[in-house]
Amino acid sequence: MTPRIEDRPQMSVEEFEELERHAPETVWLEFINGKVVVKPMADGNHCEMIAWLQRVCMQYRPDLWLHSESGLKTERYRKGRARADGVLVPVGALKGQGEWSEADGALMAVEVTSYDSDTHQRDRVEKPDGYAAAGIPVYLLIDRDDCSLIVFNQPEDGRYRHEEKLPFGATVKLPQPVNITLDTEPLKEFAD
Repeated sequence: MTPRIEDRPQMSVEEFEELERHAPETVWLEFINGKVVVKPMADGNHCEMIAWLQRVCMQYRPDLWLHSESGLKTERYRKGRARADGVLVPVGALKGQGEWSEADGALMAVEVTSYDSDTHQRDRVEKPDGYAAAGIPVYLLIDRDDCSLIVFNQPEDGRYRHEEKLPFGATVKLPQPVNITLDTEPLKEFAD
């Protein structure tokens, strides 16, 4: 059976990486489900949410670091390239990695929704599947549209088997291997 045209990638991963290397500094590119995606630049509140999470992670798990805007090889067979808003890894785990790190050492990927037309498809549909297929144990989505956090975990067969959605202000338990409890009250300050 011949693959449908919409199932074929726009280019190879190698061609994407070459394109991305030559993109202007003001543009972040990702390669999700075989398509080139332009990731919006983060606004101030978006950056503050990631900074808040970095501080919390450092306080409770000094053996880990939340890297912001980190490139990951995602999806099945590492054919995707996602620039996660945050990637939680053991300290030193990215040493020697290139711009697109293997997802093996990642304990959690984090995305904060942006105010653009692609955020639903990218952050709520495609990225959970890509991160699950790469075997990342936890995906945390900070959803600014409805002021909630969604914790995805238990990746299996390219999907997360469990997800829990809680409003800003709730206490959120990030499961193993992250094992951090978040008091999300401060996120209300950064909700647009």
